[in-house]
Amino acid sequence: MSSNKRKILVTSALPYANGPIHLGHLLEYIQTDIWVRFQKMRGHETYYVCADDAHGTPIMLKAQQLGIAPEAMIEQVRQEHMADFADFNIEFDNYHSTHSDENRAFAEEIYRRLDANGHIKRRTISQLFDPEKEMFLPDRFVKGTCPKCKSEDQNGDNCDNCGATYSPTDLINPISVVSGATPVLKDSEHYFFDLPAFEQMLKDWTRSGSLQEEMANKLAEWFEQGLQQWDISRDAPYFGFEIPDAPGKFFYVWLDAPIGYMGSFKNLCDKQGINFDEFWEKDSEAELYHFIGKDIIYFHSLFWPAMLEGANYRQPTSVYAHGFVTVNGTKMSKSKGTFIKGRTYLDHLNPEYLRYYFAAKLTSRIDDLDLNLEDFAQRVNSDLVGKLVNIASRCASFVTKKFDGILIANPADQALADEVMHAGDSIAAHYENREFGRAMREIMALADKVNEYIAVKEPWQLIKDENKQQEVQEICSLGINLFRILMIYLKPVIPALAEKSAQFLNDELSWEGHKALLSNHKINKFKALLQRVEMDKINAMVEDSKENLAAQAQQPVTGPLADDPIADEISFDDFAKVDLRVAKIVTAEHVEKADKLLRIEVDLGGETRQIFAGIKSAYQPEDLIGKLTVVVANLAPRKMRFGMSEGMIIAAGPGGKDIFILNPDNGAEPGMRVM
Repeated sequence: MSSNKRKILVTSALPYANGPIHLGHLLEYIQTDIWVRFQKMRGHETYYVCADDAHGTPIMLKAQQLGIAPEAMIEQVRQEHMADFADFNIEFDNYHSTHSDENRAFAEEIYRRLDANGHIKRRTISQLFDPEKEMFLPDRFVKGTCPKCKSEDQNGDNCDNCGATYSPTDLINPISVVSGATPVLKDSEHYFFDLPAFEQMLKDWTRSGSLQEEMANKLAEWFEQGLQQWDISRDAPYFGFEIPDAPGKFFYVWLDAPIGYMGSFKNLCDKQGINFDEFWEKDSEAELYHFIGKDIIYFHSLFWPAMLEGANYRQPTSVYAHGFVTVNGTKMSKSKGTFIKGRTYLDHLNPEYLRYYFAAKLTSRIDDLDLNLEDFAQRVNSDLVGKLVNIASRCASFVTKKFDGILIANPADQALADEVMHAGDSIAAHYENREFGRAMREIMALADKVNEYIAVKEPWQLIKDENKQQEVQEICSLGINLFRILMIYLKPVIPALAEKSAQFLNDELSWEGHKALLSNHKINKFKALLQRVEMDKINAMVEDSKENLAAQAQQPVTGPLADDPIADEISFDDFAKVDLRVAKIVTAEHVEKADKLLRIEVDLGGETRQIFAGIKSAYQPEDLIGKLTVVVANLAPRKMRFGMSEGMIIAAGPGGKDIFILNPDNGAEPGMRVM
């Protein structure tokens, strides 16, 4: 146990209460759970809380579609989420809902404090309004033509084609996603949180060491663009909390969602007699950590700290972001069956496999994590079965059958014992710093050494010699003891396997236990601890994911069209406006500080253009030089942070490594028009 006991409150981002948990979600909750279990093993007063994010227009509309009250729908989803998390051995101290009395009280209190301190502004704005549904339309419920590049069927706030951001009122030919009606502009008074007033405080906080460097750098870009006042109100009809003294006005879901951390913890405090103020008051010495996905950095690292500051609450100690999950190198796909729900996984595979695989690949950075299904099977089988469990299975039968299950602490190899025992501090540091992958590599390197030791000693041969019996007991006792220490190190990651091992070892596997070997200690009969991962079960899981999704559609579609349907019909005149030309790539190079872009120069038959193309994940620059491809030659130049892009290279594929630029057949020359 650590000599300095800490008070720690930990949260994960709140899953939205309108759908099931999938493997992309689970990365975050597994990461957080591992860190929390480690802190608890070290003896710190640690609480892990979460809740369903239960408000917003999508919740309201889905409940209407199902013909049930929103309250009934969100409670049903919450129960499903809690069951999924429990079966993945994710152990919350409290799992609540943002649609709770506690959350309402804190939302109203924080709003009133912000308003009293002059941080709430009111002004009338014009919004798109659905005349059929008689409701204002959030960004995601409007589609239309991008005002920048003229691509059709784009979202209300950003264009998937050119990356432009804009207001829904800027869309050309907007359409309501809810009813299909053409929205109209309508005025409404809205309430705004004055975020720019906290700019200096936020600049100081984001550079205080509370954020990962990548996050701090990204926030610096937003500061350069200038902070804007944040619209925190929505008009009825809306499912959420009504703003005090403002009939028909509701808190925007992102205002009360992070406040849900406070609401869930207050619910736990009231049940267990914990002092809430010790964790949230302005001068609190407790630690507060938020684990989130990289897509919600803006809300957690700008809005949330500013809201807390303005309402006289403490700041988070740290906000830790992680990347997205890809499967087999590409975005999770419904048509390929790699968009896998947590429950579908559980129907086929042991949750400990996924916990270990995620841990083995997790770092403290915000990198995306790829779940390669073949590598997944190989790593679990190699590490957990072939290395870890193999130690116990090779030694246990000798100890139980020949020596009445008694371990003796007379190490046959003191140097090996010391190495494994003394690794605890290094492994603990990796856990503390969220470098789980490093911890797993160090643990498995130790497991290799223990297996090598047993293989060299060959107790199965020595047992045949009556004069070697004590030596066998010493060898196998050391093997079991070192297996026990390795299981202590792995307990935060694979708690169910640790529990089985604890029963076999007749030991609680406390963290402090890694510092000594068990002596004159009786173990129980060994039973198989873990089965190998079989590829047929993985394949069945993938197929099951396809079948479940196909069953939800009236006409099942597989292949690329399932993920990316054909766009709306256009006229020949529309198509004729696009000037496609054959081009030769003459230069290609990486773009500094750009994750996806390559800078490419193309020859259009006497004219050279510079194009920034998002194909870095699929091509090395040197492999592109000299290739013929097809570009949109009459696309308006677009000014980017890295320079001017003067066209677009035509490519196909879902993304990631699966991007394929188009190559004209032999005989085509730079500058030729594509007919």
